[in-house]
Formats: sequence, C-alpha cells, structure tokens
Amino acid sequence: MKAVFYNTPGEAEVLTYGDVADPEPMPGDVVVAVEATALNRLDVIQRNGWFAMPGFTLPHIAGMDVAGRVVEVGSEAQGVAVGDRVVVDPSMSGVTENCRYAGMGDIYGELGIIGATLDGGYGELCLAPASHVYRVPDDMSIEHAVTFPTCWMTAAHALFDVGELQTGETLLVHAAGSGVSTAAIQLANVAGAKVLATAGTDEKCEKASEIGAHHTLNNRTGDLTAWVMEVTEGRGANLVFDHVGPALWEASVFSLAVRGRLVNCGGTTGDTVSIPSLGHFYHLGLQIKGSDPYRPEEFGPVWQHFCESDFQVVVDSEFPLAEAAAAQEKMLASDFFGKILLKP
Repeated sequence: MKAVFYNTPGEAEVLTYGDVADPEPMPGDVVVAVEATALNRLDVIQRNGWFAMPGFTLPHIAGMDVAGRVVEVGSEAQGVAVGDRVVVDPSMSGVTENCRYAGMGDIYGELGIIGATLDGGYGELCLAPASHVYRVPDDMSIEHAVTFPTCWMTAAHALFDVGELQTGETLLVHAAGSGVSTAAIQLANVAGAKVLATAGTDEKCEKASEIGAHHTLNNRTGDLTAWVMEVTEGRGANLVFDHVGPALWEASVFSLAVRGRLVNCGGTTGDTVSIPSLGHFYHLGLQIKGSDPYRPEEFGPVWQHFCESDFQVVVDSEFPLAEAAAAQEKMLASDFFGKILLKP
C-alpha cells in the first residue's frame, strides 16, 4: 500500500510517500481502507522530535483519526462486516486477545495508540481491533466522522470526567481554532455551561462565536484576566481547559474562580510552567489537573452523543495523502481553524 512515513525525526522533508507492506490482521482484527484521516498536533511534535509518546518507535506512520470502509475481517472478529463504514477508536486500552495490539492497553505506561505509537491513518490501509471500530451512520459523511476520535474524546474526558464541569459553570477555552477546542466549546455549550473562548486572531474569535462561544477574546491583544473578570462580573472561570501551556498559563491561573480547576491536556507553547503564587492557590482552593487518557468504555457513549447531536464539524482544509508535508506545515503555522484532513 501507499503511505506517508518517516525513519528519523526532523523537518517536513523527512516525510516519505512510498510503498510499505499491507497490515496483517490477526483473528480479532479488521483492516480499514482509509477514506480520510485528520491531523493532530502530536503528528508534528513527534515528527520534529520535540516529544514522543512512551512506546513510540521508528519508522512511523502517523494519523490517530481514521475513518473508512472495512475491507478485511479476522476469523474471530464480531459485530463488523466487510463493507461497513467505520470510525476507529485509536486507543488500544481494552483490547482483548487474538488482536495484533492486545496487551498494549497500559494507560499510564506504554499505551498503544494508532497513529501515535502504532501505524496510523497516513496510509491506504489501517489495522484495528474489531472491538475498536464503530459504525458511521448512513447519513453522516466520512469527513464528519473522522474529526471525532482524538479531539472529541480528549475534550469530553477532560471537561466532564476530569474537570467535572457542571451546568451553569463558566468554562475558559484557549486556542479556539484548534480541533480539540472547537469540540470543547460545543460540548460545554450543550451541557449548559457558559463558554469563554480565546484565540490569536479576530477572525478565529468570530468563528468561535459561530459555534457556540458566548464571549471571545483575541489573546494576543487583550488582557485575558481582566476580560474574564469583566464578563463574569468578578467571579472568574470555574474551569480552564488548557492545551497551550506556558504562553497563557499565569493569566489562566489568575482567571480562575474560587475552587476553580485548570485541566491540562497539552503544551503547544512549551512543557515547563511555574505556579505564580502559592498563596493565591491555597487561599482560593485552586486545582491543577492533568487529563489522563480516556477509558475504553467512554468512547461508545461519546460517539453516540456525537452522532445524535447537531454538532458543527469544522473542517479547515483537505490535502491529498501525498501532500502530508504541506498539511503538517499548515498546522505548525497555526494557519487553520478546525481540522485538516488527508485523503489517500
């Protein structure tokens, strides 16, 4: 099959479009003919060698968000048939025996993740356990479905399981143009939270308003903490959903309400932060929480919610698989709003 892979970390030129061996399923696996895959920031971070997930090896085929049609079914695979349109749960937590990736489900260790530590969707075919594929409704496009796995699961787990967001609370979301933030804005809105969103351009702020943010701020030009306090009448945000890291960290801390929580699931501007004031933390009872990996039992209910709700899927652009380098450069430049897709 054709795929985009790399043998060593580096700039975009390390990506190679060429022939690789077709995946070999075990009895509990299926093979999916990839119709679309969506980019994620980790694709670029690992390619550049800035960070690698535990268990990451080279050569590597990226692509954690995979959707397409099943073309091969293992002899013991259940609940799925050749021809089914499916989306793939990339986390190998919960994989049973007789699957190629069984035993890779240590969520606090070397968790197997399709497209992160295992071969993913930057290819014509992708291997997955039969237990980890979910049917795409007939009236849903593949482009709609492929935006779901990484962004919507990360957002849902961070907001509700870890952050314990409640109806009537105020949520502060940064990098509103990213896929995970567009998901967080909509999930929180539907859950009855007041959503404050920030982004690096006025255009992205306008688009965030269109998908449900109640208030927006250009965080390159505005005073973040003062703005949060103004729109909340001095109360602050109950929850900050952060995957930016150092660039907005201190302002986010001082934007929290009494007993507020900051949930982090990434660090696109760096990996080191400091607590600006211990007195502020213990006086207000603030919490910092790391958003750990979602559990296998979470995927199905969130996918069902996604399928049954009128969420807006935001696709910024589409690239042929052979132009994956250009797609990744667009992501690295933050020149997008929503998801960037690759199509074989």
